[in-house]
Amino acid sequence: MAEKKMFNPDLRELLTDEDGNQISRYSLVTATAKLAREISDKAAEDHEIITEKPVSTALDKLLSGEYTIEEPAEIREL
Repeated sequence: MAEKKMFNPDLRELLTDEDGNQISRYSLVTATAKLAREISDKAAEDHEIITEKPVSTALDKLLSGEYTIEEPAEIREL
């Protein structure tokens, strides 16, 4: 039986950008969802079966720094 991985990342590092500014949770959720959709769509396009949930993969990529969240100025000013 496959080992189940518990995924409970510390999101504080994701909620701070390179300049030390706070990123809203809304931007984090939106960026994660968009990246997860891209992962899922690419797997479907390539006829691949993915075993890990796309949201977990997206969060891994954000945590590793492979992708960064760019928050629009109008959201930062709210």
